[in-house]
This record gives sequence, C-alpha cells and structure tokens, in this order.
Amino acid sequence: MALCNFFLLLLIVSSLSLSVQGNRNFNKLKPSLKYSFSFPLTSHRLSHPDSPATLLPSLVSATRRKPNPNPGSLNKPSAYKSSFKYSVALIVSLPIGTPPQSQSMVLDTGSQLSWIQCHNKTVAKLPPASFDPSLSSTFSVLPCNHPLCKPRIPDFTLPTDCDQNRLCHYSYFYADGTLAEGNLVREKITFSRLQSTPPLILGCARDTGAAEGILGMNLGRLSFSSQAKISKFSYCVPLRRKLAKVPPVGTFYLGENPYSGGFRYVDLLTFDRSQSQQMPNFDAAAYTVVMEGIRIGGKRLNISRAVFRPDPSGAGQTMIDSGTEYTFLMEDAYVKVREEIVRLVGPSKVKQGYVYGGALDLCFNGDPVAMGRPIGDVVLEMEKGVEIVVEKEKVFTDVGSGVHCLSIGRSQLLGVESNIIGNVHQQNLWVEFDLVNRRVGFGRAECNMSA
Repeated sequence: MALCNFFLLLLIVSSLSLSVQGNRNFNKLKPSLKYSFSFPLTSHRLSHPDSPATLLPSLVSATRRKPNPNPGSLNKPSAYKSSFKYSVALIVSLPIGTPPQSQSMVLDTGSQLSWIQCHNKTVAKLPPASFDPSLSSTFSVLPCNHPLCKPRIPDFTLPTDCDQNRLCHYSYFYADGTLAEGNLVREKITFSRLQSTPPLILGCARDTGAAEGILGMNLGRLSFSSQAKISKFSYCVPLRRKLAKVPPVGTFYLGENPYSGGFRYVDLLTFDRSQSQQMPNFDAAAYTVVMEGIRIGGKRLNISRAVFRPDPSGAGQTMIDSGTEYTFLMEDAYVKVREEIVRLVGPSKVKQGYVYGGALDLCFNGDPVAMGRPIGDVVLEMEKGVEIVVEKEKVFTDVGSGVHCLSIGRSQLLGVESNIIGNVHQQNLWVEFDLVNRRVGFGRAECNMSA
C-alpha cells in the first residue's frame, strides 16, 4: 500500500459496530488486512497438461493446449514471471481488467482481500494510474444481496454493508487515519490476449490516499492465491541500499520457479478449523512455520523452542510475512536477543529512551559497520536444518540522524502475540510458497540480478 512505515494497524468495523478481540486486529508496517482466522488451508493440484490452464493451474486460457506429443511425459504448467520494486514493501504491477490496466499493488502474504485504487472523478487527488472501471468490459459490482455482503455468520475479516446504491460496501480505517473503503467487485486479471483469471472478488477503493493497492496472498478464502487456485508462488527480495536513487527490482513468479531445485523447504504448521477457532491469537490464514532457535555470532541463545510455537491460545506462532518490513519476536525471545546485542555492542552506545516508529526500541549512536563487527551474523534456525541468515550488514537499520536500530523488534510493542519474519530479513532469498505440498522454500540468491 502506501510507502510510509506504519507500525500499528487498527481495524475498525465501522459498519457493523463490532469489535474483534485479541490478536485479530493485526498491525503491519504498512496498512494491511490481517487475520482471516476461520479458513483452513486448501490444496490445489497441478493441472493436467491437457487442461485449459496454460499459464498457471489457476489461469483460464481462451484456447486449449495442443495435445502433448509425448504422452509419457508431463509438462509443468508455465509460470507468470514479473518484477517488483522494493522500498519498504514489495510493489508489483498487475494487468487488471479487459483491456488490462496496469495497477500497482503491495504483494502481501499477510493479507487476504486484494484491492485496487479505483478512479473517482469526484476526488481531486488520485494516483494517476488508478483503475477506471468504465474502460473494462469484465468489471462488475457485487450487489447487496450477494452472500458475501450479508453472510449468515458475520465475517470479522471482511466487514461489509449496503451502500446507498444497494451495492456491497466495505470500509477499513488504519492507525495513521488512512481510510480504505469502496465496493466489492468482480474483475479479471488479464495477463495476455489468451491468458487471464476468471473474475475474482476484489476491493475497489475510492477514498484512500494510498498510492498502491494490496495483492492479498495469504491462505484466506478471498486472497488472490486462493481464488485463482494458484499452486505456488515465489519472490526474490533484492538488497535495499540507503543511498540508491531508485528502488531495487526483484522477481516474482506465479507458478513454477525454474530455480526451485535448489530450495530447502520447511512444512507449514496447520490446524483444522475446529482447532483454530479455539485459538483466539492464532492466524490460521498466515504462513506459519516452525522455528527452532536463534544464533548470534555463532552462539545459540538460551531460548525455549516453545516460544516459537503457538500455545493453546494461538500465541507464539512464527509467520513469514512479505508485508511487514522488520522482524518481530515474542517477549521471551526478544529479551534474549536484546541482551546479547547490548553485551556485544556495549551499553554505552545505546540511545536510551528512543523508540523508532513505536516498534524498534533498541537503537544506537555509532557506526553500524563497527557495531556489527563483534555481532557477526544473526541466524534464524528453522526445522529441517533450514536457516535464514541475517548478515551483519543487515542487523541494524539506518533511521536517520546517525541513529541505527536493531532490525528486530518486540511483538509486544505492536500488540500482537506472534513471531514475524519480515521482508528486510528476506533479502537475497528466494521465498516460495508451495500451497499444494503445504510448505515454504528458501534459496540464497543475488536478487538484484534475478530479474
């Protein structure tokens, strides 16, 4: 969504006058919609080569493929390859509508509903590339009597009501005052003349100052990945350099990734619907993985594995989130990390009482290179021997005025009960979300060169 860092998201269900308790009002480093907690993970089989899916298992083609000349071999469906710009978020451009209009969206594995900024002639200041529904032959608005607009059981993750035109309306407020509201619509994503998705449910926002929309990619039923029945997707986050004049460019695949042969995988931790409904702090739509521990400079910290696993209330899950910038840890883990960093850098360099953005509370005055030298790499240990290595150059983030903060924060300051691995610690990594096999893959790469 917007390129500013938002550390706290407040979801207000204004139309229903309802509130959601616990960790379901999730916050991001930019506006997002979180916690579709009632929908189980579903698997989607890869299409047979003779099926109409020529781009992805989820994409419908206007013509059928030619018969496979070698019936003894199965051809993998081709993938859609795109690029994204990386600032504090992953900004992709997708061709939406018929004919297609290019729309910028934040690729967010922590959000469900995808939405775009729609053209509204009554609003003076709109992004120049906002979507104009009148130019698309496949655009339609959901009426008030649509089951999604008036569900028998209220869906707290998608608050809706009827507007004055008897159309399905949704409304979200964010902590910085940003309002994302509009109508729920159906629209196709048209990748080429012969390749497009079926009509998908999107939000058509008309009153928001955000420059980008959201491409919701979590496991919720209304996410893009679920509606389009994508078997897998992946991205490679490039290195972000402080003095760069233009944001770096990374690569995004929908479908098979040609580099996946070198990936190492961890299984998704999933619970059935009845279990997750009894866990108020658990996000069943998140990509939850099992983390084993943390090493700093080769030293394994004395942190119980239970800190990285959901307890009976759901608190403590560890999720991979492309829409959150930094990494955040539960209190027991964060305290151990903080103590070790302060010991290595020296307490005299700590900028006392300073909290950046309301979430990063361990900041230092000094040269980050010199401070990083005694720390070395920070390693997030996953199951099956998979590791996410935070190189010493990425341990601190420059927040200006000579201040550098630890790029790992405490979840408690955000008001959440989860461990979150953010995109800043996914740099120079392929991250693949394999929905069929319920796993997440990682592969080291030079992502600035991957496009």
